[in-house]
Formats: sequence, C-alpha cells, structure tokens
Amino acid sequence: MRLLTEPFAYAFFGRAMLAGVLVGALCGALSVPVVLKRMSYVGHGLAHSVIGGVAIGVALGADLYVGAVVATVVSAVLIDRVAARRGLHPDAAIGIVTTAAFALGIAVLAIVPTRLNLEAILFGNILGVDARDLAVTAAVAVAAAAVLFVGYKRLVFVVFDPEVAAVHGVPVRRVELALNLVTAAVVVASVRVLGALLIAAAVVLPAAGARLITRSFAALLVTATGLGTFASVVGLYASFHLDVPSGPAIVLVGTLGFITAYAVSGAAARSARRGDRAPERVPA
Repeated sequence: MRLLTEPFAYAFFGRAMLAGVLVGALCGALSVPVVLKRMSYVGHGLAHSVIGGVAIGVALGADLYVGAVVATVVSAVLIDRVAARRGLHPDAAIGIVTTAAFALGIAVLAIVPTRLNLEAILFGNILGVDARDLAVTAAVAVAAAAVLFVGYKRLVFVVFDPEVAAVHGVPVRRVELALNLVTAAVVVASVRVLGALLIAAAVVLPAAGARLITRSFAALLVTATGLGTFASVVGLYASFHLDVPSGPAIVLVGTLGFITAYAVSGAAARSARRGDRAPERVPA
C-alpha cells in the first residue's frame, strides 16, 4: 500500500497522475480509428512536427505550446491537402510534411541556440507537469470527446468503408481532416507526459491490444480507452519508483498489455481449434 500512497506526498505526482489519466484515455480512444484506418504513421509524423514546432517557437521567444499547436495543426492540414493529390498516398504525404517540419526546427535550433530541454520534449518529464499542462490536457480531452460523440456514426462509417460512406453523402474528407486535427491536439497534449518520440506508440498499442480480444467498434473504444488509462497509471508509478522518464515507462507498460492480449487471444484461438477437431461422442 505504501508504494501506492507514497508518491502522492509530492504535489507534482498528483498533477502528473491526473494528466496521465487524461492522456491515457485520450490516446486509447484515438487509437481505435487510427489503427482501423491504418493511420499509425500519422501519430509518429505529427510527433516530429511537435519537435520542430517547439524548437521554432522557443527560438522565437514564443510559448512551448504555441509552437507545438501551430506546427501540428499546419502539418495536419497539409497532410490532408497533399494526400488528396492524385498519385500520392497518405504515408508519402505524412513523410514529406512532418519530416520537413522536424528538419526546419532542428535547423532553427542550430542557428538560434536556446535552453530548450530536448530530453524532456523527446521522452516526457513527470516533474514538468504543472497547472497549465493540466488545463491544456483537460481542454483537449473535452474537445476530443465532443468530436467523437457528435461524429460517432460518421466516423464509424468512414473508418470501415469510406467509399460507401461517400456514396451515402458522408463528407469523408471533412471527417478525415477532423480526425487528423484531433490527433494533432492529442499529440500536443501528450508531449509533457509521454514525450514526442513515444506518442506514436501510445496511439497504437491500446487499440492493437483491444483488437485482439474484441471486435465491435464500441467495445474496441471502451477497451482501448481502459488499456490506455491503465498503462498511464501503472507507467507513472513505475516512473516514480524506478526513476525513469514517464514516457518510456508508460509505453513499456502498454507493450506488456499488448503482449498479454496477444498471448490470451492466441491461447483462445488454439483452444477453439482443439474444440473443433475433437471427435463427437456417440451416444450409447
């Protein structure tokens, strides 16, 4: 019990835990459409944009979040526009836009030296979570929940069959752009807790694990949100007690959750196959 209560003797841990729960739930919920639409590379790419945006913003004397928000929103819109051009696939658009943003940020840092703590940006920093970070994360959580709730039916339609959705009058491009913008917002909100380099894993692992043990969209959403929250809570405790960055700890716990789901689903599949092969008993 002392292992659970001791960290809360420090004010920063309470703030970090609240932010971690919000981020875990956000990443878990978002991971479902991201994984089902095979957009895993989007999270990875937008994380690179965050690094570039933060670097440029800090070098110009702006707030960390200002640079991150501008970079990710601009990148999300550009990805949508470039991917719409005939002959270009979304992964190519993501690679072009986000890598350019990342390279621009690094170049600006080389020209205008700053005291930016790159390690904290890359891997997360449990000590750095403050009231402002909580406010940003809570605002993103409310906005993301509103978007998912209002556009739930359209999102399900677009995720599973965008071509048929377009035929039925669903604005597929707008839904996909909204999903990109929500992803950008979640990436920005997650920087303090997870770190830019590990956000991509956090928006893939929950849905990947949930996909192995459930099938319906609603069940996937609930299960993935639970897995993301669990990974954040356990990961933050591990981060505190083992003195490791919060981002790697959360991702490693999420990875263990995926491995567990993989093992359980595999055992269930083998059991089902053995049941199918079992000879029927002939009544006496």
